[in-house]
Amino acid sequence: MKFFLCVIGMVMIVEGLPYFAFPGKMKATVQMILGLDDNILRRFGFFLMLAGLGLVYLAMGAN
Repeated sequence: MKFFLCVIGMVMIVEGLPYFAFPGKMKATVQMILGLDDNILRRFGFFLMLAGLGLVYLAMGAN
């Protein structure tokens, strides 16, 4: 559980960094995302999940 909470905390740091560093650009990005088709967002989210799964697989040793 300790490791899980550490991972969640790191994700929150990485997710929050762009909003802290570039608030104006993040507002524009969010508005652009609102105009995208749902299928495009769904595909992008799926790709990100696969990439994250691949990174976890590689980081855990891929035995």
